[in-house]
Amino acid sequence: MGLDFTKMHGLGNDMIVINSLDTGFIPEADQAVCMCRRRFGIGADQILVLLPSEPADFRMVILNSDGSEVEMCGNGIRCLARYIKDRGLSDKSVLDIETLAGVIKPQVLGTMVKVDMGTPEFDASRIPVKGDGKVSRARFIIEDDTFYISAVSMGNPHCVVQVDAVEEVPLSIVGPLIEKHPWFPNRTNVEFVQVLSRDHIKVRVWERGAGATLACGTGACAAAVIMADLGETERDLTVSLPGGDLKIRWDEETDRVFMSGPAEEVYNGVIEL
Repeated sequence: MGLDFTKMHGLGNDMIVINSLDTGFIPEADQAVCMCRRRFGIGADQILVLLPSEPADFRMVILNSDGSEVEMCGNGIRCLARYIKDRGLSDKSVLDIETLAGVIKPQVLGTMVKVDMGTPEFDASRIPVKGDGKVSRARFIIEDDTFYISAVSMGNPHCVVQVDAVEEVPLSIVGPLIEKHPWFPNRTNVEFVQVLSRDHIKVRVWERGAGATLACGTGACAAAVIMADLGETERDLTVSLPGGDLKIRWDEETDRVFMSGPAEEVYNGVIEL
């Protein structure tokens, strides 16, 4: 079976986009793993499947490189909006895209895509994470190391850890241990955050089901929200990730989070499944 695809990325967080508007095709988990394998497949952090939707303009299914389906992907929603816009699939200025995290509203503005990411969720039972109410700087021990974690959902679970220097964090060791810790029944994304100033933070991300990535849109939003909630930063700030910068604003009046960043198409191809 020959499958058409488009390779895209948002700040180096790379995606395989599959247009299934006519076919309804969604890769099986093992197919997704093979497609995402670097050197042996196309290579990607996630697969985005574009589908028709009844409650919205389109539906996005997101598969991680381990084959698992996830609720939301911030860089992915920007890439999909760019894909839709560039191919003239909609003439709307603001799109409604159905995800497992609800209907997300991206807007293509020149080279950038602005996304209304919705409202953050702090209640432990809804993230989900072990505990009651709000998990804020909770003491968390991993193999004799103590971290102070804060949790939030941006449509998917996030564990945010403030550190003095993100480059000194052994991400490949600590990341998966936190991701799969029993405190997080659905696993979690993990963000290590260094505050550079009141309006600038530096973040490294371990993504649930994908590992260390160059950027994570929902992770950037989660890090920005938690740092503002803790009083470490303002609500409008730059988030620097290994792949580049995102602009995040947590609007005080509406409680909604807005993310702005680039999305780029790399190439088109056909893969035999």
